Amino acid sequence: NSEGGLYVCMNTFLAFGREHVERHFRKTGQSVYMHLKRHVREKVRGASGGALPKRRNSKIFLDLDTDDDLNSDDYEYEDEAKLVIFPDHYEIALPNIEELPALVTIACDAVLSSKSPYRKQDPDTWENELPVSKYANNLTQLDNGVRIPPSGWKCARCDLRENLWLNLTDGSVLCGKWFFDSSGGNGHALEHYRDMGYPLAVKLGTITPDGADVYSFQEEEPVLDPHLAKHLAHFGIDMLHMHGTENGLRDNDIKPRVSEWEVIQETGTKLKPMYGPGYTGLKNLGNSCYLSSVMQAIFSIPEFQRAYVGNLPRIFDYSPLDPTQDFNTQMTKLGHGLLSGQYSKPPVKSELIEQVMKEEHKPQQNGISPRMFKAFMSKSHPEFSSNRQQDAQEFFLHLVNLVERNRIGSENPSDVFRFLVEERIQCCQTRKVRYTERVDYLMQLPVAMEAATNKDELIAYELTRREAEANRRPLPELVRAKIPFSACLQAFSEPENVDDFWSSALQAKSAGVKTSRFASFPEYLVVQIKKFTFGLDWVPKKFDVSIDMPDLLDINHLRARGLQPGEEELPDISPPIVIPDDSKGTIFCRRMFSPSSDIDESSVMQLAEMGFPLEACRKAVYFTGNMGAEVAFNWIIVHMEEPDFAEPLTMPGYGGAASAGASVFGATGLDNQPPEEIVAIITSMGFHRNQAIQALRATNNNLERALDWIFSHPEFEEDSDFVIEMENNANANIISEAKPEGPRVKDGSGMYELFAFISHMGTSTMSGHYVCHIKKEGRWVIYNDHRVCASERPPKDLGYMYFYHRVPR
Repeated sequence: NSEGGLYVCMNTFLAFGREHVERHFRKTGQSVYMHLKRHVREKVRGASGGALPKRRNSKIFLDLDTDDDLNSDDYEYEDEAKLVIFPDHYEIALPNIEELPALVTIACDAVLSSKSPYRKQDPDTWENELPVSKYANNLTQLDNGVRIPPSGWKCARCDLRENLWLNLTDGSVLCGKWFFDSSGGNGHALEHYRDMGYPLAVKLGTITPDGADVYSFQEEEPVLDPHLAKHLAHFGIDMLHMHGTENGLRDNDIKPRVSEWEVIQETGTKLKPMYGPGYTGLKNLGNSCYLSSVMQAIFSIPEFQRAYVGNLPRIFDYSPLDPTQDFNTQMTKLGHGLLSGQYSKPPVKSELIEQVMKEEHKPQQNGISPRMFKAFMSKSHPEFSSNRQQDAQEFFLHLVNLVERNRIGSENPSDVFRFLVEERIQCCQTRKVRYTERVDYLMQLPVAMEAATNKDELIAYELTRREAEANRRPLPELVRAKIPFSACLQAFSEPENVDDFWSSALQAKSAGVKTSRFASFPEYLVVQIKKFTFGLDWVPKKFDVSIDMPDLLDINHLRARGLQPGEEELPDISPPIVIPDDSKGTIFCRRMFSPSSDIDESSVMQLAEMGFPLEACRKAVYFTGNMGAEVAFNWIIVHMEEPDFAEPLTMPGYGGAASAGASVFGATGLDNQPPEEIVAIITSMGFHRNQAIQALRATNNNLERALDWIFSHPEFEEDSDFVIEMENNANANIISEAKPEGPRVKDGSGMYELFAFISHMGTSTMSGHYVCHIKKEGRWVIYNDHRVCASERPPKDLGYMYFYHRVPR
């Protein structure tokens, strides 16, 4: 769709824009590209002034979505394809059966008729794979006068009010099955099916205009009901106006929930669109706003701008043969799209006049589509690879993890978030203390609900709400708790009780009291408000609170002080290793003292899918001798409180972190030293050592791909500055064998100024929408997906994640 169109390499089938295709040609020597371009034109007007009648457009053959911002009644599309031969840019129009060899013609036809790769990348969630129930088309529904209320549901056979299912034949509301964790229900819905034989039921609280959770007792699996709207209407449920919640309350039933959406998005205020470098939006791919909000905040930080966009030529030149699988390339591509201004240009004056004359002036901000970036970021991640809404805080940490693993040279931009936390635990019995340090990247601030300044109003609301629910009357207007920021900061610094603390003085578990302080202050402080929690029924919930977050934040009083006079340290004795099975004890202990250098990556991924840090999983598998995920899991439970729990694994005899697991994410840092045995194989073929090192780094230490890389880079110069820099970094890693590298922190003052915040609308992290506000050039700007506008009333009291930068005192 862009002005220069797209060039598809007919050898690798990778596609490049006009400004990058020359680089790919020089890098690979591939000379044949298919040029694809979609032209958008205004339709020819008839005598009456209207567009001519729509006819079947045979000129569209590419599997691309049309631009939603353009009125299809006024515009028409035409696709163009041709072969371009580099370096002379010789063009051959397509189709051209007469002049092209049959093999080339077949290849061209295959490209032109192929499905969009984005359709292939869209994850197939279980909802899309559900079969249509064979009972849906001819489902019997009893005319028994049953009408289902919008709330206040209860199982007809017990007192349960959660996990309720509506039988679509007779309208019975009954509880679901019992789960292993004692949650769920008493299985009355299943009993009802066995008694009556009515096959289909829908879970109350999941009904939305897009569908609902439907289960077939007869088919014993979740199913699709294509006639669900009609089946629900039989019982008085208007599916098109439902918004799923566990207790049946819709967001529209609660006025401040609507207000939250309006306030955060600044609805009702005429917002001025912003254009130019740094004011480019990101299209929503379907619940991708969490990604967009985090990336807008990240690329407003100068260190990330310099690391990626500032190194664009170098990163693109030395990217692997498949740049879609390279983290640094994808970060640079996205950063350039957001910061260059090429995709955020104001409409020209003639277009504005034409729109005003048509009385349809709507500022068009298309934004860029982060599909390829999202596909890479979600690779091998069960949550981010789905189309469900996610937690922005979890994605931020996931991003930092990938930045850490794919460092460019000696600098790591994520170091600006990195800080040390000093944890002090005092044994309640011996009164002795233990000081440890751990690395962290954000400050989690608890919500001090007990400090609400409008308690009386909240209590009155709760009493009224309970009475309304009991009598099935309309609910009162929800009251938002007002929490002072100082109370949240005080709650952060208060001691925390630890029940299973290992007291080395007692050689047993004991009760302890833990306090946390900053051992160092980061250059950029990320503060997360812990708004999300779980109810007693394990349903995710969100505190509806307003916190007066300060523009200037001073946390110098939270600086760690270390061991104090009169304190006695606990002896440095580790707890015993827990051996899960006596029959494995001998093998387990032997392997603990003689671990294998190989790591079972399948066990690592099993543990990582449970939510444990990847490096901790690798250490667990390594130190338990590859005996499987179960044994490694026990190691994690024993060691998860240790300060270096999530730090990279250092193998005996090696100076840096182990590199075996880097391939899990498909990339390694440019400053990681490739295995010497692979370097020796390449140099034995007559290539220079620097060539071997660079090729291995660019291909994740894959020997076959590294050889391809060398042959495709004839312009490689052994004495280039880039190679020298990387060789120096490799030497630094070798030197670190003698002197281990300390934590990378940029300590300084604890005085900060707010420059960005991310807000969440909705009832939990699994639903809703994210918006980002960033302060640029002295004023606040709202980034709401592809829309970027000057903010008039930034809702700083309703944020979820806050970004501060350090200021001198």
